[in-house]
Amino acid sequence: MKLTLVTDAWEPQVNGVVRTLATTVRLLAERGVRVQVISPDQFWSLPMPSYPEIRLAMTTRRRVSKLIREFRPDALHIATEGPLGWLARGWAMSNNMKFTTSFHTRFPDYVAARIGINPERVWRVLRRFHGEASAIMVATPRLAAELASHGLTHTMPWSRGVDTDLFRPDTPPHPVAAGLKRPLALHVGRVAVEKNIEAFLSAPWAGDKLVVGDGPALDSLQKRYPSAHFLGALHGPALASAYAAADVLAFPSRTDTFGLVMIEALASGTPVAGYPVPGPLDIIGRDGFGADGRSSGRIGAVSHDLSVAMQQATRARRSDCVAAGRRYGWDACVDQFLAALVMGDGAPVPMLPALQPSLVA
Repeated sequence: MKLTLVTDAWEPQVNGVVRTLATTVRLLAERGVRVQVISPDQFWSLPMPSYPEIRLAMTTRRRVSKLIREFRPDALHIATEGPLGWLARGWAMSNNMKFTTSFHTRFPDYVAARIGINPERVWRVLRRFHGEASAIMVATPRLAAELASHGLTHTMPWSRGVDTDLFRPDTPPHPVAAGLKRPLALHVGRVAVEKNIEAFLSAPWAGDKLVVGDGPALDSLQKRYPSAHFLGALHGPALASAYAAADVLAFPSRTDTFGLVMIEALASGTPVAGYPVPGPLDIIGRDGFGADGRSSGRIGAVSHDLSVAMQQATRARRSDCVAAGRRYGWDACVDQFLAALVMGDGAPVPMLPALQPSLVA
């Protein structure tokens, strides 16, 4: 089987979308799927205004079309609504090839937070982009319901996984934690206005606060909150050691569709605190004992007062957090991805023998 994956979010960007796509591509290859990735690093690109970490590919439909035609994929997945995504969508529509899309980012809320445009104007664009897809892959049932309320009802599940070999409770804590005051609160993610990090930094807290990540708001927040400790972007074992060092992960975003960092923290034994909004509710649950009701104890907390949620989350046992985090396996996520794909003629992707025992419908 050959799959073309078109994405405007790719390495060296550091975010949950890129980690999800890169991991999926690697695991698909291990299953024998030949994957062609069309991403910004293959073209001349420009930094996105106000967000230079994100590069916008400057190319033409002819060049993107040539790449797809020469690869002759059996299936086409368009992961993002950026320039490459629109070009690939245009090619597919012109050539009567069916395609799937995925919904990773609440652009209506992001645009409203950054420049104040009415979210409904952005939803009109998203309805056009995703409306012709054979299926829209979404991470949670709550997100599927949200899209349905905006007229996008043809969704399929595609959950997220965590690398339990990397994110473990026995990982040595990051060295910086040795000199910090407990309880230690951590935030991991892009340092940008839509992540609502200021709510975390301004929340009353008895211990120290640690921020891992890079982004356009980093310099401003460092100046305004000099008592917080900013480590920049961390990867691999260094990132795992930051989770292991923390007493709680604060997830103040109100706009994320999932929040991969939450399950990475849980797998590391670190409880999670957030607001009662999609993302935290889908993982932590309203009562803090997990959204699936399978946790034997508290794994975090949600509250309209982030400081209260952080304090409540510290009551969790690390063993309960680890058990909850380990339920998010990548193999099942890849099963879901393949189950949602369609062939170019609209037929379902044939069952691969390796998937039969563990397919998630």
